[in-house]
Amino acid sequence: MAAGLNDYLNEQFNIKAQDIRTYSPLTLAYIGDAIFDVIIRSILVNKGNTAVNKLHTRASSIVKAPTQAKIVAAVMDELTEDEKDIYRRGRNSKPHTKAKNATTMDYLEATGFEAVMGYLYLKNDMDRACALVKLGIEKLELDIL
Repeated sequence: MAAGLNDYLNEQFNIKAQDIRTYSPLTLAYIGDAIFDVIIRSILVNKGNTAVNKLHTRASSIVKAPTQAKIVAAVMDELTEDEKDIYRRGRNSKPHTKAKNATTMDYLEATGFEAVMGYLYLKNDMDRACALVKLGIEKLELDIL
């Protein structure tokens, strides 16, 4: 598999690659949250120059826990067994923070989704991460593409 951003960063900062199977689901969700945010922000920015407040409002409406929970529900049947396992581990984790503007269930399902995004990023499979996000956006008919 071709080297990805994570491999590039490890090389640039002289960091030894880790076995991602040793990461907790909350660690995967931590990086997955950022990766999902970058995917959504990139889609919005690459559609053309727009006022930053509009970009922020649109991105925020998608990267929030309730929308992430809907996306993962929409793509659940498409997840591989490994991805479903990562999702379940993330969803069943015990986050140390509380959901701000989401139900506890939405927050936990979003954490599972973020864990999958983090897992795919760390294994250099951004093609798969983007395919899942795109499928979720299409199934939910979100006005972003």
